[in-house]
Amino acid sequence: MKKIFISLICFAFSINGWTQIKHPSLVFTDQVVQTAQKAIKNNKQMADDWDGIQKKADSYLNTMDLAKTDYLALAYRMTNDKKYSDQVKKILLNAVKAESWAVPEMVMRNPAWHTELQVAHRSFSCAISYDAIYNTLSLDERKAIAEGLQRLAVMPAMSDWVNDDTRIHCLNSMGHNWWSSCVCMGGLLAMSLENEIPTNKAYVTKVLTILPEWFDFAGDVLQHKPKSFDRNGGQYESINYANFGIQEAALFLMAYHNAYPSKTLPDIPQLKQASNYFYHTCYPRTGDLWSINFGDSHKNITAESSLEPLYALGICTGNNALWYFNQVQNGQNRDGFFRDRPMGFLYMPNTQKAPATPKLKNSELFPDFGIATIRDSWEKDATMLAVKSGFTWNHSHADANSFILFHKGYDLLKDAGNCFYGSPDYRNYFFQSQAHNVVLFNGKGQSMEQQYHGSPERGYLYDLLDADNIKYILADGTGPVSDNFSRNFRHLLWWDNVIYVIDDLKTHSAGKFEWLWHPGGTYKKNGSDIEITKENASITLRPLYPQTLIPSGFLQDYPDNLTMEEIEAPSEDGGKEKYISLKFPKETDQIKGVTAIILKDSANQRDMPSITRRQGENWIGLRIEYKDKVTDLYINQLADGRLMHCNSWITADGWTTDAYMFGVSYRKGADTTKPHELFICYGSSLRRDNALYFSSLSKLFVIQKQKENKAFIWADGQPKMHFSIKTSSKPSALMINEKAVDFDYNKGICTIE
Repeated sequence: MKKIFISLICFAFSINGWTQIKHPSLVFTDQVVQTAQKAIKNNKQMADDWDGIQKKADSYLNTMDLAKTDYLALAYRMTNDKKYSDQVKKILLNAVKAESWAVPEMVMRNPAWHTELQVAHRSFSCAISYDAIYNTLSLDERKAIAEGLQRLAVMPAMSDWVNDDTRIHCLNSMGHNWWSSCVCMGGLLAMSLENEIPTNKAYVTKVLTILPEWFDFAGDVLQHKPKSFDRNGGQYESINYANFGIQEAALFLMAYHNAYPSKTLPDIPQLKQASNYFYHTCYPRTGDLWSINFGDSHKNITAESSLEPLYALGICTGNNALWYFNQVQNGQNRDGFFRDRPMGFLYMPNTQKAPATPKLKNSELFPDFGIATIRDSWEKDATMLAVKSGFTWNHSHADANSFILFHKGYDLLKDAGNCFYGSPDYRNYFFQSQAHNVVLFNGKGQSMEQQYHGSPERGYLYDLLDADNIKYILADGTGPVSDNFSRNFRHLLWWDNVIYVIDDLKTHSAGKFEWLWHPGGTYKKNGSDIEITKENASITLRPLYPQTLIPSGFLQDYPDNLTMEEIEAPSEDGGKEKYISLKFPKETDQIKGVTAIILKDSANQRDMPSITRRQGENWIGLRIEYKDKVTDLYINQLADGRLMHCNSWITADGWTTDAYMFGVSYRKGADTTKPHELFICYGSSLRRDNALYFSSLSKLFVIQKQKENKAFIWADGQPKMHFSIKTSSKPSALMINEKAVDFDYNKGICTIE
């Protein structure tokens, strides 16, 4: 049954029966301060961080900047030296002299906006500093500060965002990170003023009541707005804004719990999943921890500012949390809660017992908003593929079917990033398809109007399989480009040290296709390859279909081959950079693109896989040879939507199948009918020499291996799967998606219900 939230007309509570707040108790509490005071005596890192914080506090003793009060307030709490609290008091008394904190541009809107992020930031600073020095203030000073902050920040927040009779915002229009910040920071400030303004208890109560609705927002149809949170954690807006929105809610909940430890917090399941999102979207490396930067985010954004209050609440705990905190470097971005800043100094847990790597699966799919990460390990500087095909809305860019490839510490195929939102470069380039690793048709990707209005149709990710050395995911970006495309599928198959990018494209009319690649290092054309290198990290980009890249500059000698164009564009650091466009010279309305990305062990690696283009009747394919292993990959040209009621049967090298794509691996010189690895993409049957290798009533996605007399199968594609599969012998155990299952065995065939 769906939960229906009914607007509260009145609040049933007794102010007289409500316990007053015993300051300081919101953020810089006695417990965390005393823990820090003990830690600096025994922990050199904590002592050094505290020394830096106190020096900054000393340098702020003559400032009137509200944003610096966290340093001054913490210095007072740690030392009890009133020179710090006196300066905080001066700043607060000066701040409340203002006529308004509203931003003029926001007031010009109709209706006028009286509070936004700037007011929310000030509300947080005022709340924690007022709480910290509360006991040094006289009754008159408390009254003056409380009434001023109520006028400047609490009442505008209540009026614009919460109160039924004055509210101008709703979750459909502003229900992203702004809502969480403005509502929760207004609520935190109101909480800090409760002793002086008891009616604020009503506001705090209402924030607690409505906050779950923000997390549960399911999106809407008329504005194409996506649901806010994925079932597996995280928010669609980007790592940057997901962290900010969750952070603001978590800070409010933590402060409330600190102030009223006996009261029950609302149940918000999304907070329990938040850490899973931030773990899986990070990239551990030597130096700063990076995160995927789809949308309006940056690689150096981290989520400790969300995870610290969640850790304090007991929601995000354990060794995985300690591992994450231990990866974060002081000062690696502008807004973090690092150990050498007041919030991190108090709330980042001791990571001395953090494990070297977390206990997490290597791949994760966030299906509700179309993001996936796939990696070969959790070691630093490993390889990670991040894929996005989901919503285009607000901070989520026009990047359906795009991906980022991190390898040996760098994003060698990158997202171009973002810039100041008011710049023409933002709306004309960084937001648009051209700034991403996608395919264009006649120079166009997603409609440029989606920058403001969003995409009426979303992209999707499906069928993630991770079998260690074989990994696969399907991206469907047709919806966001459906004005030109009727098929825009991207298969990403990572097999051993090669990632195959397979694009299945069809448009409403004939035209020209081009593939965009954004290098994250220096690049050089080397015959029909493109080498991309950053220090010792290197990949080879090898286009294979519809044609290879022209090997020389003599265009007239290679009229059918892909050509390479270097395009200059803005860089997110304010300069210029170039990206690559590979163009197919002929007009067509249906095409397959296959590009191999070879993951090199070093920039100087010369021993490379041999990749041969092959084709037969109704199929194209590749033979990959490396050391003693051979992999044959086949792509069925009949299985790309051109047939509806006739199944897509082909025979390739003796294999008969209806699969869209399949691959087999075997040792050089071995019997090719006995592969030790099998991959089936969207297939219901695979046969050879009158022998059955695989059969299912519906087309499935399957990877099969057999090791030490155990059969390992990874499968997806339908909620109920009943299939038969050939094994070299009766397995002692059969694992499907890493879980043991019962099976029937008869004459080399395992049948799984």
